[in-house]
Amino acid sequence: MSEGFTADELEAARVLFAHEVKFMMGAVEIAGLPPADLPEVAFAGRSNVGKSSLINALVNRHGLARASNEPGRTREVNFFVLDEQLRLVDLPGYGFARASRGDVKKFQNLGRDYLRGRPNLKRAYLLIDARHGLKDVDEEAMAAFDTAAVSYQIVLTKADKLKAAEVDKVVEQTLKAISRRPAAFPRVVATSAAKGLGIPELRAEIIRAAFQ
Repeated sequence: MSEGFTADELEAARVLFAHEVKFMMGAVEIAGLPPADLPEVAFAGRSNVGKSSLINALVNRHGLARASNEPGRTREVNFFVLDEQLRLVDLPGYGFARASRGDVKKFQNLGRDYLRGRPNLKRAYLLIDARHGLKDVDEEAMAAFDTAAVSYQIVLTKADKLKAAEVDKVVEQTLKAISRRPAAFPRVVATSAAKGLGIPELRAEIIRAAFQ
């Protein structure tokens, strides 16, 4: 049994995420969002944190979410639908965006507006590079989640780049940092999209958040 999950929970999550998943749409303004008729979970993080790679790893599809060598390319709220039961939502990245200041503000505000006004959003996942830990720009994102009263969970990415003891230390530091955050979920998942580390557990976390 993995921490917090039974073998049955992990297997049920694996089965669901093995079902058909497809790109649904990209919204450039709040008026263009799809109807709030399915549970949604959203993924947010710095532009170079590995968000597309993590989404692809969750559904075991290499090219579903498009990773780019140019950080800051995601300027829409992108929706993927899993087995017609659950939507995975890729929010615009923040930091290092190669766009004009006005454009950056526009697509970052789009992400904030989505968080504030989406009644079917079950949880947001804030991705943090395990090698660097929480940065000031991540603190700003957490403040936005807290203000919007959206439950969010920290997911460490690229954990394969560190030794196990170092990952444990980053998890401990992160838990301490979020302990007084009102909307932060009190569990941190360390993952590696490249190695599959933590992916089964994150799938199970998503299932719990979306359907329980």
